[in-house]
Amino acid sequence: IKTSDFEALWVHGGYPEPFLKREARFSRRWHSLRQEQLLQEDVRDFTQIQQIGQLETLVRILSSRSASQLVYSSLASQVRVAVDTIRRWVAALSALHLGFTIQPWFNNVTRSLRKEPKWFLRDWASIEAPGARAETFVACHLLKAVEGWTDMGLGKCHLGYLRDKNQREVDFVVIRDGQPWFLAEVKYREEPVTKSLSHFQGETAAPFAFQVVLDADYVDADCFASPGRPITVPAKTLLSQLL
Repeated sequence: IKTSDFEALWVHGGYPEPFLKREARFSRRWHSLRQEQLLQEDVRDFTQIQQIGQLETLVRILSSRSASQLVYSSLASQVRVAVDTIRRWVAALSALHLGFTIQPWFNNVTRSLRKEPKWFLRDWASIEAPGARAETFVACHLLKAVEGWTDMGLGKCHLGYLRDKNQREVDFVVIRDGQPWFLAEVKYREEPVTKSLSHFQGETAAPFAFQVVLDADYVDADCFASPGRPITVPAKTLLSQLL
């Protein structure tokens, strides 16, 4: 991918209109109108949700919490509806492409968390915090890749994350045919490789573990050439080798 295209993806998002237009005012307006349409038209046309005011509250909360774990009981208290209602609404908003959830992977992970999903917006361009935007940006590309690999018959793939009760966490694990294939920890800028990568690579026996850096120049190297210890890779390099 060209550097200019990568920067446009980062700044304007992955939807065709703002990506191709590449104009800040247009992008802000487009993203705002998209959320309005979702709440005022899509929810009305494709769901049976009646409590639009409370749903708007949930959407505002979710829009500020991309790359975070969802605690349904906490959301239910904030929105003032039942926990099961929150679960249904999150599922409905996912079906309407506001965002998506990924589940913790716990096979062979000591003291792993098993219940709380992580939530990601599909519109990473609306996220201000660089760290959360970086993680969401990579999440969207990894999701596209695992869905594409599965559709192409290259293996049954899905995306998860790793976290244990000792607060160790790795942002993503890609599972292929029931086995961890690679781990990915996302950072906006380069920094020392997190110890959690080595820990969870040892527990899961994943062949590859990457610390993915958004603000790093492309390197012409095959990320999957040599299985082994965790390595730092530019996002431009890794994402170009997915799908």
